[in-house]
Amino acid sequence: MTTPELPMAVPAEGLPARVRIHEVGPRDGLQNEKNAVPTEVKAEFVRRLADAGLTTIEATSFVHPKWVPQLADAEQLFPLVSDLPVALPVLVPNARGLDRALALGARRIAVFASATESFAKANLNRTVDEALAMFEPVVARAKAEGGHDGDGVHVRGYLSMCFGDPWEGPVPIPQVVRVCTALLALGCDELSLGDTIGVATPGHVRALLTALNEAGVPTSALAVHFHDTYGQALANTLAALQHGVTTVDASAGGLGGCPYARSATGNLATEDLVWMLRGLGVDSGVDLGRLTATSVWMAGRLGRPSASRTVRALSPHQEP
Repeated sequence: MTTPELPMAVPAEGLPARVRIHEVGPRDGLQNEKNAVPTEVKAEFVRRLADAGLTTIEATSFVHPKWVPQLADAEQLFPLVSDLPVALPVLVPNARGLDRALALGARRIAVFASATESFAKANLNRTVDEALAMFEPVVARAKAEGGHDGDGVHVRGYLSMCFGDPWEGPVPIPQVVRVCTALLALGCDELSLGDTIGVATPGHVRALLTALNEAGVPTSALAVHFHDTYGQALANTLAALQHGVTTVDASAGGLGGCPYARSATGNLATEDLVWMLRGLGVDSGVDLGRLTATSVWMAGRLGRPSASRTVRALSPHQEP
């Protein structure tokens, strides 16, 4: 019996025609590695992802090396990939991080907030409101930076712990809505709703998206970022797609987790997402064969097989 290289496309009603995948492997994936990956390997990873058809690739983070030593080479890495004809967002934690990113010509940044006080304290050493106050001048300056389009730097607001928190348990939906609307009020162009410890289920996803719409947050401004701790990432993604969300975060090979939340396992694997989208007749622009080959290559650099089920199915003999 042979394994099909692509699923049969059977379109379902009520889904978007196209989804933009926000690839987070080079940043969110590699930041969780025990050992630092060489800069040239990271650059090759980004280039291979672009060659596979991904148009948004989160390249690195300008967090202080003390906190995320795996990404301490941001200044060296970004110039090695900045010529690529794709969007290359970078994470910035504060005004200093923004300065470093702008100095290298970054035109898309992301700030990282929390829906819960416990994680805000663990990740940012601030309360939720103190973190928002810290981001306010960062976002304002980014939006004031003129570009060829006159719209300033594009700002994404990550919001972690939208569904559950390892210290606080289930997170009330109104609590998440409050922080989301505050981030938009600061000037963020897009919000990424993070299921940091992977406890969301489809009904919870639909309820949060509906509550955000009722609070005036348009679906077009939302992205979803699911972790697969309990095997729910694809089911949750489908629920979001049915609601009209068209931007989905994923990590090649399922790399990643969160260094500040031990219960956070890997991100939704980009290959698994692409397989589902192809089967649903939803266009992503991604070449699954090239993407799979890229994850097999990176798994070899990391010294272990890919966590993606699709990669394992299509490349069962990948080297450990």
